[in-house]
Amino acid sequence: MRRFMGLTKRNMLVYFKDKGAIFFSLLTSVIVLVLYLCFLKGTFEDALNSTFNEIPMINQLIRAEDVDAFINITLLVGMICSALITVPFNCLQTMVKDRENRIDCDICATPIKRWQIILSYFVSASCCACIMTGLILTAGLAILGFNGGIPLSAADAFKAYGMVFIGAVSATAFFMTFIVFFRSTQSSSAFFGIISAASGFVIGAYIPISQFSESVQTVCNLFPASHVTVVVRNILMRGVLENFDRSMGGLDNGLFTEAIKDSFSFNSMMFGDKLSVGQSLMYVTGVCIVCMIVMTAVYTKTYKRK
Repeated sequence: MRRFMGLTKRNMLVYFKDKGAIFFSLLTSVIVLVLYLCFLKGTFEDALNSTFNEIPMINQLIRAEDVDAFINITLLVGMICSALITVPFNCLQTMVKDRENRIDCDICATPIKRWQIILSYFVSASCCACIMTGLILTAGLAILGFNGGIPLSAADAFKAYGMVFIGAVSATAFFMTFIVFFRSTQSSSAFFGIISAASGFVIGAYIPISQFSESVQTVCNLFPASHVTVVVRNILMRGVLENFDRSMGGLDNGLFTEAIKDSFSFNSMMFGDKLSVGQSLMYVTGVCIVCMIVMTAVYTKTYKRK
């Protein structure tokens, strides 16, 4: 256990001591923020207003504070969940660097078992992702709270941090099934560029996934990060949606909040079927378990002791 913990600590230090790696792992979140300030806020406001138009007189009932909270939380969810994709992958590149520089030969020559080696990479990347995304969540909630507050209970905040942990673990497991096949940092960096570019669309940070066709929605929702985004969105938005319902006073029988959920992807769609939050969590858990089994088996066979 001491060897395992030492190797895990070493992998985490490699990531945190590399300022460039930290910057590029958070670059997608920064891009989401910049795009939000430039035009995404207006895009989401237009989508929200189009939902308003479905119910007469709704603009006189919904408070502007709740609309702002909805848009700001949408931004926060996009930043958190894009980091849940990019941070684990960037941290896992330590594994590729070790293979490229033949450091893995030295590690495999030690008494530590190979399943402990792969587990140390997995745990270190998961911990780094939890720390970085947890900081983004904390900073986001603090800023929103300072600027007027958001309707979020302590229980929902705790659940949000729990989903950050689940998202970090599932994303790390998912990407490790790919990273074990890379033999050079050049190829893994090229793949990371593709992941960074696509992540904002996969999780709906730029445009709600519900705006895509059913086939595209299915492809996006094959990734666990998309389901994690849906669950985080439901948790952080619960208070806002309850305020919307209270503002309507029951006049629409919940029609407005249902329209909001359909427009902003509060449920995952796969193969034409709408999944509940519980089903999304089951899918993420199942993919995580399968990926952990696959990555352990692949590492054991491909990383030979020298």
